[in-house]
Amino acid sequence: MNSEFHLPIWFDLGATFAFALTGAIAAIKRGYDIVGVFFLALATGLGGGLIRDGIFIPGTGPTPLLTDSRYVSLVGAAALVGIFFRRHVLRALKSFALIDALGLGAYAAFGTQKALQAGLAVPAAVLVGVINAAGGSLVRDIITREEPLVFRPGQFYVLTALAGAVTFVLLTVKFSVAATPAALIAIAVTFVFRALAIVFNWRTSPAARLADGDLTP
Repeated sequence: MNSEFHLPIWFDLGATFAFALTGAIAAIKRGYDIVGVFFLALATGLGGGLIRDGIFIPGTGPTPLLTDSRYVSLVGAAALVGIFFRRHVLRALKSFALIDALGLGAYAAFGTQKALQAGLAVPAAVLVGVINAAGGSLVRDIITREEPLVFRPGQFYVLTALAGAVTFVLLTVKFSVAATPAALIAIAVTFVFRALAIVFNWRTSPAARLADGDLTP
């Protein structure tokens, strides 16, 4: 890579707040107390980045997610907003879906870039990008002892993050496109893919049906 994509701090903080808010709502629906709401919001908002920096590329030093107080503060704010304005938040879920779609592409590109810079092979870098994008929901479901949503047949979600990560790798590694325009293209691809999946309800099918040629959900 001949350049670097910098995720704007305002976008990173905004996406963290939005992801954390979805975790807070999930905790409230399960009847958790305020401590449970905060920690599920924390896991959902920061889970993907913590997995990225703590497991796949730990040699880069303390993650900014924990050294910058704004991240945890926003998680706390998201927990409080979820508790006191739950009904308003539920009515705005469609808007959060669009923010989530933007966040998927941005974090897929950013996580892939960090993995490549750390010397990981391209397939591993793509994996890190996907986990950076979708890992928060995975951590949330594990904590709540739910079958992870990303494992079940449903609307395209992880596949859209995968599309963003692969797009970023192809543009930067294969075609030597500068990181920032490559990331913007990857974000656009992911956003459009995810938006179409929502509008047309594109869904994955159980793997057993694929062998039988049945692609229905």
